[in-house]
Amino acid sequence: MKGNGMAESAISSGGTAGAIHIATPLELFVQADTIVKLVIVILILASAWSWGIIVAKSVRLGALDRTAERLLKSLTKGVSTSELSEEFLKVKADDPLRIVYQAMVDENASSAELRRNVGQQESLLERVHRVAQLASGNALDGLRTGLQGLATIGSIAPFVGLFGTVWGIMNSFQGIAASNNTSLAVVAPGIAESLFATALGLAAAIPAVVFYNRIGGAIGKYSKRLTTFIGIYEVELSRQLAKGEAHGRRAA
Repeated sequence: MKGNGMAESAISSGGTAGAIHIATPLELFVQADTIVKLVIVILILASAWSWGIIVAKSVRLGALDRTAERLLKSLTKGVSTSELSEEFLKVKADDPLRIVYQAMVDENASSAELRRNVGQQESLLERVHRVAQLASGNALDGLRTGLQGLATIGSIAPFVGLFGTVWGIMNSFQGIAASNNTSLAVVAPGIAESLFATALGLAAAIPAVVFYNRIGGAIGKYSKRLTTFIGIYEVELSRQLAKGEAHGRRAA
């Protein structure tokens, strides 16, 4: 019994002395090699940049979607595009829907002489359509600004983290050679710091890839709404031209 008590005391004492200390991310950074520290800083900055893009794009697309849904619902309820002028005055000037609408209205107004010429009405519709497509394309290009950054971070960040890991492991093995000590305690800290770089690379890359696809899908959905609005405006304009032509014939 006495021997068992001594054994238990020894185990308890050994367990207390050998308590495992889990290093915090800050400790891993402080203990890391200069190159690994540089890699970690780059990955943290890349992650912050990508999250900035993600938040900004998500907020903006959410606001644009709500505006587009409200205006398109008004059109489906029978409100004509000419009656929407007051509604568009409430929309922000940089809203793609307002930009496209204004481009079509301006082209329609500047080509007033074509409205009076029955033979040129098709030309007017074609010109309005082209102007709308150009305005829509430019507006969508503006919405896509920043997505290239997410794509770059998503594809490169894991390799940057892997570079930091490889560099750190190389230093750990050099430490073994210099100390002639093959104990795991010698290499474990260096390996932990190195793997921390890989973890940061993945932490930066995964959200960038996920939200690149989600934001790209949201822009594609919004593009369809712009196309729908352009189509509705062109139908309304064609109806107005047809009414004007019929009125001209009756007057004749």
